[in-house]
Amino acid sequence: MSEEKTWQGENDRGTRLYQQGHYAQAEQAFRTALEEAEQFGATDTRVATVLNNLASLCHNQRNLTEAEGLYRRALTIRRQAYGPQHPLVAQSLNNLASLCRELGQYQEAEECLQHALGIAEALVGLYHWGITNCLNNLAAVYTAQARYDEATTFFQRSLTIRQRYFGDSDVSVATTLCGLAELAHAQGQHAEAEPLFRRALTIREEKLGAEHPAVAVLLEKYAVLLRDTARETEASEVETRAQAIRVKQSQPDG
Repeated sequence: MSEEKTWQGENDRGTRLYQQGHYAQAEQAFRTALEEAEQFGATDTRVATVLNNLASLCHNQRNLTEAEGLYRRALTIRRQAYGPQHPLVAQSLNNLASLCRELGQYQEAEECLQHALGIAEALVGLYHWGITNCLNNLAAVYTAQARYDEATTFFQRSLTIRQRYFGDSDVSVATTLCGLAELAHAQGQHAEAEPLFRRALTIREEKLGAEHPAVAVLLEKYAVLLRDTARETEASEVETRAQAIRVKQSQPDG
């Protein structure tokens, strides 16, 4: 029982710290949780839970090689434990696909996401918020491949569902708005992209706080748009703010 409490407590603590943007402290908690969970066996489902969380954190910290290994290990455990159609398998597929997209592995990303979306739709239906992570990630894969019509369809579907469930000012809505902004930017539609970035940024600042790492991510994306529209001074200011957030969140006591 002591091991159970320790792994669960550290995993929960890491999750709270991660959500608050305290990445260095969250990583320490997750790594402790992983050590404790592995006492139940290397293929225990509790290990997969922590692996998924630690992988997500590494992903956001841009430790992509480690994140990939952790995601794949979690997926293997979950497939063996639950079978191929379980929602936790879908979660792992979705997370791995997001990383594959960033690594330019578009075919694997799309295959993972189509599988994950099929699982999710079978479980909750075609119009439930539980499918929107898959929709967003598929749209991002299509954006990266310049499949803009498909990307638009999936982002708009995600946005409609999330606004229906959560309202116009939810953090999840901001994520979809950011995707739509990047899609517009990729097509050279700068006038359309900017208000989408600004709206997403406002939501994240209001809901997460002005110094949250998710705000830094948006600032960095917005800075690229500013630079592409010959607004170098504004771009530099935005990048400086993003960097300050990055430095603060990386500090153990931050």
